[in-house]
Amino acid sequence: MSKTNAVKIAVLLLVLAGAVLLALRLRQPRSVDIGERAPDFTLPALTQGPLSLHDFQRRVVVLNFWATWCPPCVEETPGLEKFAERMRLQGVAVMGVSVDQDAAALRTFATQQQLSFPILRDPNRSIANRYGTFQFPETYIIDQEGRVAEKLIGPVDWQDPRIITFVQELARRTGGQGT
Repeated sequence: MSKTNAVKIAVLLLVLAGAVLLALRLRQPRSVDIGERAPDFTLPALTQGPLSLHDFQRRVVVLNFWATWCPPCVEETPGLEKFAERMRLQGVAVMGVSVDQDAAALRTFATQQQLSFPILRDPNRSIANRYGTFQFPETYIIDQEGRVAEKLIGPVDWQDPRIITFVQELARRTGGQGT
Protein backbone atom coordinates (compact mmCIF):
# COMPACT_ATOMS: atom_id res chain seq x y z
CA MET A 1 0.00 0.00 0.00
CA SER A 2 1.36 3.40 -0.95
CA LYS A 3 1.76 6.30 1.46
CA THR A 4 -0.95 8.21 -0.40
CA ASN A 5 -3.49 5.41 0.02
CA ALA A 6 -2.57 5.01 3.69
CA VAL A 7 -3.10 8.74 4.27
CA LYS A 8 -6.46 8.63 2.44
CA ILE A 9 -7.62 5.69 4.57
CA ALA A 10 -6.48 7.40 7.77
CA VAL A 11 -8.34 10.61 6.84
CA LEU A 12 -11.46 8.61 5.94
CA LEU A 13 -11.33 6.78 9.29
CA LEU A 14 -10.96 10.08 11.16
CA VAL A 15 -13.93 11.57 9.31
CA LEU A 16 -16.04 8.49 10.05
CA ALA A 17 -15.03 8.54 13.72
CA GLY A 18 -15.92 12.22 13.93
CA ALA A 19 -19.32 11.57 12.35
CA VAL A 20 -20.04 8.74 14.79
CA LEU A 21 -19.05 10.89 17.78
CA LEU A 22 -21.21 13.76 16.54
CA ALA A 23 -24.19 11.45 16.05
CA LEU A 24 -23.78 10.02 19.55
CA ARG A 25 -23.47 13.49 21.06
CA LEU A 26 -26.63 14.66 19.32
CA ARG A 27 -28.52 11.65 20.69
CA GLN A 28 -27.58 12.38 24.32
CA PRO A 29 -30.53 13.58 26.34
CA ARG A 30 -30.72 17.23 27.02
CA SER A 31 -32.36 18.82 29.99
CA VAL A 32 -36.00 19.83 29.75
CA ASP A 33 -36.12 23.60 30.12
CA ILE A 34 -38.62 25.90 31.79
CA GLY A 35 -41.49 26.61 29.41
CA GLU A 36 -41.13 23.34 27.51
CA ARG A 37 -43.73 20.61 27.53
CA ALA A 38 -42.87 17.96 30.10
CA PRO A 39 -42.29 14.61 28.39
CA ASP A 40 -45.06 12.14 29.13
CA PHE A 41 -44.16 8.74 30.52
CA THR A 42 -45.62 5.64 32.10
CA LEU A 43 -43.81 3.86 34.92
CA PRO A 44 -44.68 1.13 37.39
CA ALA A 45 -45.78 2.51 40.75
CA LEU A 46 -44.61 1.02 44.00
CA THR A 47 -48.05 0.35 45.50
CA GLN A 48 -50.35 0.35 42.49
CA GLY A 49 -50.37 -0.30 38.77
CA PRO A 50 -48.49 1.83 36.26
CA LEU A 51 -49.02 5.58 36.33
CA SER A 52 -48.52 8.13 33.58
CA LEU A 53 -47.85 11.82 33.77
CA HIS A 54 -50.94 12.36 31.62
CA ASP A 55 -53.02 10.73 34.40
CA PHE A 56 -52.54 14.04 36.21
CA GLN A 57 -53.39 16.37 33.33
CA ARG A 58 -54.99 19.67 34.22
CA ARG A 59 -53.25 19.53 37.61
CA VAL A 60 -50.02 21.04 38.85
CA VAL A 61 -47.51 18.21 39.25
CA VAL A 62 -44.39 18.28 41.39
CA LEU A 63 -42.18 15.62 39.79
CA ASN A 64 -39.28 14.68 42.07
CA PHE A 65 -36.44 12.45 40.82
CA TRP A 66 -34.64 10.82 43.75
CA ALA A 67 -33.10 7.68 45.28
CA THR A 68 -32.83 6.10 48.72
CA TRP A 69 -29.02 5.97 48.41
CA CYS A 70 -28.87 9.75 47.93
CA PRO A 71 -28.40 11.52 51.33
CA PRO A 72 -29.86 14.88 50.18
CA CYS A 73 -32.89 13.02 48.77
CA VAL A 74 -33.45 11.22 52.06
CA GLU A 75 -33.09 14.50 53.97
CA GLU A 76 -35.75 16.28 51.90
CA THR A 77 -38.26 13.40 51.97
CA PRO A 78 -40.12 14.29 55.21
CA GLY A 79 -40.57 17.87 54.02
CA LEU A 80 -41.76 16.71 50.61
CA GLU A 81 -44.32 14.41 52.29
CA LYS A 82 -45.67 17.32 54.37
CA PHE A 83 -45.78 19.47 51.24
CA ALA A 84 -47.64 16.73 49.34
CA GLU A 85 -50.24 16.40 52.12
CA ARG A 86 -50.76 20.17 52.26
CA MET A 87 -50.94 20.67 48.49
CA ARG A 88 -53.15 17.65 47.76
CA LEU A 89 -56.13 19.65 49.07
CA GLN A 90 -55.34 22.31 46.47
CA GLY A 91 -55.28 19.88 43.57
CA VAL A 92 -51.50 19.56 43.35
CA ALA A 93 -50.04 16.11 42.71
CA VAL A 94 -46.60 15.13 43.97
CA MET A 95 -44.94 12.21 42.19
CA GLY A 96 -41.66 10.66 43.24
CA VAL A 97 -39.62 8.97 40.53
CA SER A 98 -37.07 6.71 42.18
CA VAL A 99 -34.01 5.55 40.28
CA ASP A 100 -33.32 2.86 42.89
CA GLN A 101 -32.54 -0.55 41.48
CA ASP A 102 -33.33 -2.33 44.76
CA ALA A 103 -37.14 -2.46 44.86
CA ALA A 104 -37.20 -4.01 48.34
CA ALA A 105 -35.06 -1.20 49.81
CA LEU A 106 -37.29 1.35 48.11
CA ARG A 107 -40.46 -0.29 49.45
CA THR A 108 -38.99 -0.43 52.97
CA PHE A 109 -37.97 3.23 52.82
CA ALA A 110 -41.39 4.37 51.53
CA THR A 111 -43.13 2.39 54.30
CA GLN A 112 -40.84 3.74 57.03
CA GLN A 113 -41.33 7.31 55.80
CA GLN A 114 -45.10 6.76 55.42
CA LEU A 115 -45.04 8.32 51.96
CA SER A 116 -48.54 9.03 50.69
CA PHE A 117 -47.65 10.33 47.23
CA PRO A 118 -47.10 7.92 44.33
CA ILE A 119 -43.62 6.48 44.04
CA LEU A 120 -42.74 5.42 40.52
CA ARG A 121 -39.82 3.15 39.65
CA ASP A 122 -37.25 4.13 37.02
CA PRO A 123 -34.32 1.80 37.83
CA ASN A 124 -32.85 2.08 34.32
CA ARG A 125 -33.13 5.90 34.48
CA SER A 126 -34.92 5.99 31.15
CA ILE A 127 -37.28 8.77 32.26
CA ALA A 128 -34.61 10.56 34.30
CA ASN A 129 -32.45 10.57 31.16
CA ARG A 130 -35.34 11.79 29.04
CA TYR A 131 -35.63 14.78 31.37
CA GLY A 132 -31.85 15.25 31.36
CA THR A 133 -31.66 14.51 35.09
CA PHE A 134 -28.30 13.31 36.34
CA GLN A 135 -28.06 14.94 39.78
CA PHE A 136 -30.41 13.89 42.54
CA PRO A 137 -32.70 15.14 43.83
CA GLU A 138 -34.06 17.11 40.92
CA THR A 139 -37.61 18.41 40.77
CA TYR A 140 -39.80 19.70 37.95
CA ILE A 141 -42.89 21.73 38.75
CA ILE A 142 -45.31 21.24 35.88
CA ASP A 143 -48.31 23.50 35.29
CA GLN A 144 -51.84 22.48 34.27
CA GLU A 145 -50.92 22.80 30.61
CA GLY A 146 -48.14 20.24 30.98
CA ARG A 147 -45.31 22.76 30.74
CA VAL A 148 -42.34 23.01 33.07
CA ALA A 149 -42.89 26.05 35.27
CA GLU A 150 -39.81 25.55 37.44
CA LYS A 151 -36.84 23.24 37.77
CA LEU A 152 -35.10 22.75 41.10
CA ILE A 153 -31.74 21.01 41.27
CA GLY A 154 -30.66 19.70 44.65
CA PRO A 155 -32.53 19.37 47.93
CA VAL A 156 -35.38 21.76 48.59
CA ASP A 157 -36.95 23.09 51.78
CA TRP A 158 -40.53 22.18 50.89
CA GLN A 159 -41.82 24.32 53.78
CA ASP A 160 -40.28 27.48 52.28
CA PRO A 161 -43.14 29.99 51.87
CA ARG A 162 -41.79 31.07 48.46
CA ILE A 163 -42.16 27.55 47.06
CA ILE A 164 -45.56 27.05 48.67
CA THR A 165 -46.82 30.38 47.29
CA PHE A 166 -45.40 29.67 43.82
CA VAL A 167 -47.13 26.29 43.61
CA GLN A 168 -50.39 27.62 45.11
CA GLU A 169 -50.48 30.40 42.52
CA LEU A 170 -49.87 27.90 39.72
CA ALA A 171 -52.69 25.73 41.07
CA ARG A 172 -55.10 28.70 41.10
CA ARG A 173 -54.60 29.37 37.41
CA THR A 174 -57.19 27.91 35.10
CA GLY A 175 -56.04 26.80 31.70
CA GLY A 176 -52.92 28.95 31.85
CA GLN A 177 -55.04 32.13 31.58
CA GLY A 178 -53.78 33.68 34.77
CA THR A 179 -55.44 34.03 38.14
